[in-house]
Amino acid sequence: MVAVFAGSVLGRVAAPPPEEEISESAQSLWEQTVDAMPRIGVAVAIIFGGWVLSRGVRWLLHRRFARSKTASFATVMSKIASWIFVFLVILLAVAITFPSVKPVDLLAGLGFFSVAVGFAFQDILENTLSGILLLFRQPFRSGDQITVMERSGTVQGITIRETKITTYDGELVVIPNRDVYKNVINVHTHFDQHRLEFVVGIAYENDPAEAIEVILDALGRVDDVSVEPAPMAIVSELGVSTVDITVYLWTEAYRLHSLATKDAAIREVKEALDRAAIEMPAEIIALQATPSFRAALQDEGEITPGGGVRPRAPGAGQHG
Repeated sequence: MVAVFAGSVLGRVAAPPPEEEISESAQSLWEQTVDAMPRIGVAVAIIFGGWVLSRGVRWLLHRRFARSKTASFATVMSKIASWIFVFLVILLAVAITFPSVKPVDLLAGLGFFSVAVGFAFQDILENTLSGILLLFRQPFRSGDQITVMERSGTVQGITIRETKITTYDGELVVIPNRDVYKNVINVHTHFDQHRLEFVVGIAYENDPAEAIEVILDALGRVDDVSVEPAPMAIVSELGVSTVDITVYLWTEAYRLHSLATKDAAIREVKEALDRAAIEMPAEIIALQATPSFRAALQDEGEITPGGGVRPRAPGAGQHG
């Protein structure tokens, strides 16, 4: 028992004080940091060099994609490729700086981290993925005129997060990619031509066959009306005062050109019908005379605010 007691006492005496333990720990940490400084410097140099190389990778990929893809595709895909390149360089730098850290373990840890980031930035990631899918599918391109979510205009480009459209009245509309991807898209300029139509009403006294012949002949004199498919005019309705003829024609798909062509076609058709003495009457409106209307015309009484007729008092309205 005396030996055990002596050993415990000697152990207490031999234990270093806390100040020495802190000093030794700080000294060890400093030595490890000094030893790691060259590796940290190499890692910083690798990351900087990788960033410079990523700019070159982006430039080369953008140039390559621009030859066969749209400008938006080239911009977005080259940027994503450069980010992936920088990420791989950072993994290499971490592996060099901390040899005990294995890239496989780091990727496994990043897997859990990416799940957390995915929940936190769900909207951003969804828009990014939708933008990538739009660029690969290419339902429309920069310069196309589209309608999506009741917004019409010319596509300026697709970025990682949104699609930019300039409306016909000169305003910029920015729509998140996920909304564009999930909704119906009407691409007006997907084909070179599209069809226009307008209605011409002629009098019942005129011959519809003659009017159709005059209309088609007039459309043939409009330069921007396509010959193939050929224009068409059909009797579409018997109106109250007119026989309605619907005119169909094809022209270039862009909106400004369509408006100008339709204006020229309507002008030419009107002038041709006037020269052929084919009447285009206004709508006939039938008026039914009410008792108050007849009384007002014949001065038979006073009209009340409600439209009734109040007989005049004897002698009222008579002048001496």
